[in-house]
Formats: sequence, C-alpha cells, structure tokens
Amino acid sequence: MSFENMGLAPEIVRAVKSRGYENPTPIQLQAIPIIMMGKDLTGCAQTGTGKTAGFTLPILHRLREGKSPSLRALVLVPTRELAAQVDESIRTYGRFLRLKNEVIFGGVGIRPQKDALRRGIDILVATPGRLLDHMRQGTVNFRNLEVLVLDEADRMLDMGFLPDVRTIIKALPKQRQTLFFSATLSGEVKKLADEILNNPQRIEVAPQGTPAEGIRQVVYPVDTGRKRDLLIHLMELEKMSQVLVFTRTKHRANDIASHLTKKGKKVAALHSDKSQGARTQALEQFRRGAIQVLVATNIAARGLDVKGITHVVNYELPEAPEDYVHRIGRTARAQGTGDAISLMAPAERGSLRDIERLIGSKIPQVLVAGFEVKESPADKSKPAKKPVQSHRKKENGWKENGFKKRTKRW
Repeated sequence: MSFENMGLAPEIVRAVKSRGYENPTPIQLQAIPIIMMGKDLTGCAQTGTGKTAGFTLPILHRLREGKSPSLRALVLVPTRELAAQVDESIRTYGRFLRLKNEVIFGGVGIRPQKDALRRGIDILVATPGRLLDHMRQGTVNFRNLEVLVLDEADRMLDMGFLPDVRTIIKALPKQRQTLFFSATLSGEVKKLADEILNNPQRIEVAPQGTPAEGIRQVVYPVDTGRKRDLLIHLMELEKMSQVLVFTRTKHRANDIASHLTKKGKKVAALHSDKSQGARTQALEQFRRGAIQVLVATNIAARGLDVKGITHVVNYELPEAPEDYVHRIGRTARAQGTGDAISLMAPAERGSLRDIERLIGSKIPQVLVAGFEVKESPADKSKPAKKPVQSHRKKENGWKENGFKKRTKRW
C-alpha cells in the first residue's frame, strides 16, 4: 500500500514523497489508520521503524483544516535531542500546510518560547520539565487540546519524569485522543498506559528486545586497557565512515574523544555536561559528515535519527540489556543495514549473557590477533574463538578482511 492509498491529505503525501518515501513501514501501516479514526493507541516499537512519521502524519492530517486560537496537539518526549527531531519531522511533513508548531526544552532561553506560545500554535513538542515551567508561568493553554502523544514513554520513566508526566496529564482535557509509544510495555510503563488510555488499540512491530533486521552484530573480547587501541585498529581496518561510539560515563566519552582526536580523527563528544548549543552543533556536524565519530553516553541512545550511520560501537556494554537494543538501533535505520560492534572486557561477560538472554540469540565473538585477552584467575568463563586475522567469518557474502560493501540506503 502507498501513502496515497491511506487517505492522507495530498499536501502531506507530497511532502512525504519529496523526502523519497513511497510506501509506509509496517508500523506506519498499522498506526496511521487507527490514529486517523480517532482511537487511542499503544505502540510497542523499536527505533528506526518509522514510528515518528507514524504519528506525525495522521496528526497533521487531522489538524490541517480545523482552526483554534490555542494548542491542539502535544507531543511529550524525554530528551532535547528527541524533541528537536520530532519537531523537524512535523516541519518536514507539514511544510505545505498552514499549521504552526513549536518545540520547547530546557538548556536554552525561555523568552523566545514564551513569545511563540503567546502568538498561538497548533502543535507543541516538549520535554516534561520545561513544559511544567511554562504551565507555572501561565504561558501555555490546553483548553482546546485534541491529541496527546507520549513518545519513548519507558525512557521518560527511566529518567524520573513520571511525577511530571502525571502533573501535566491532570491539566489536560479528559476528552482527547492519546497515543502512547514505548520500546517496552511492562511494570510502571504499563501502569501509566492503563491510567491514561481509553480502550486503546495495541500494535507491536517487533518482539520486545529484538534488534532491528539488517544489523550485523559481533563482540570483540579485549582487555580494558587495550580497548582504545582496538577501536582505532577496527576503524582503520573497516574504513568506518560514520561511527557512533557509546560509553557508560561522561568522563570516558571525553577521554575517547580526546584520544581519537590525537589520532587524527574528526570527533565530538555528546553528553549531559555539554551545553545545548554544543550538543546541537555536534549533532549537526555529525549529520552532514563534518565529523566522523560521535562519542556519546546513553543520552543519545534513543531518538538520535541520523541517516548513514555505518557502525555503532559499544565501547562498554550497557548495564541494562535493553539499552543494548536501543543503542544498536541507531544503525540500519529504515530497513537498511549496519554493523554493531561491542568491545567486551572479561568483567563484562555477565552483561553479555544478559543481552543474549534478552535478544534470544548468541552474538558471535571474535578475537583479533595482537589483542588476545589475558584471562584473570577469577574468570572461568569459556574463552572466545581462536584469534584470526580476518575479523569476521567468511560467510553470507562477507569479505575475508572486512565487511561486504553496503549499497546506499534511505
């Protein structure tokens, strides 16, 4: 089925086609008709599935004709980066419509946001904390709100926003359409969904904990002290063009960025200690290819939507196995292909077992010649495969000394 056959307004279809998209993704096929019927929705979907367009397109369609002096649709998201990306999606697909939208988040001046809200907007994308600031100052009016979207709801709760979210929802009209998106639906997340949704339709694109198709995963066992050298070695061997490296801490992110810069790589670090201006600049440089490597903490694990990321590197395995799936979902976007590389120290083997249990499969382990692991006496885990010069098995069309060349993807 094409976007034209889904009943979307011609102006929206035109905007979608201008971005090179002809047919909806599986989640869009399921979500768009339900949302256009005005029903509440629970969507369990991983990153890179086209979820954002799955709710922005029908919202734009719904709001395109009606007029109201105040806000009609609210999208709540956990991070500034995700807020900016959802806002960009609304601007992109709504550019042929006469709708006004705005994005508000912390870390930047509040006065321009106040001015935009006072002028009147149709769609607002916001983080919970900054939206509460505006509510306290009386600069936002929910009287005519028709649609509420909670995006990355599980992440919102992980970051401690549950009290803020509940406060915001209490201020909204009870008669509204609510769309609830989350990578997982359990515990507090499910409880919140049950509280705020009215007889929702549920859609699920991929089983929870399953990495997107097209991601080739591999683990390289290595001693902690050799990780930086192995990272450089793999980057040069694989000729990595656009790399996203994840670390557990801000200090480690800065350390790796500094080391790679000394090795002649164009690098930027992305974490919560960076100013909003610095983070926005780093993301923009990464998008346009001005920098080759972005080193980030989990702040960028969700919502980072950059086309063409060829490799995601877990410099350290995440503490929460679910974060592994979210991290590697930054590559192989929109049904493309990509590589997920994890550098695993002996002490991280327990984390790997948790990840494999979650995704339901074993991840290949390969030792690199010259980077053999020196087992500690306390570590009785099964050793990895014997060292090889090639860094992947020669199978499924992969080259002996690297990865098969990928075709261009959108």
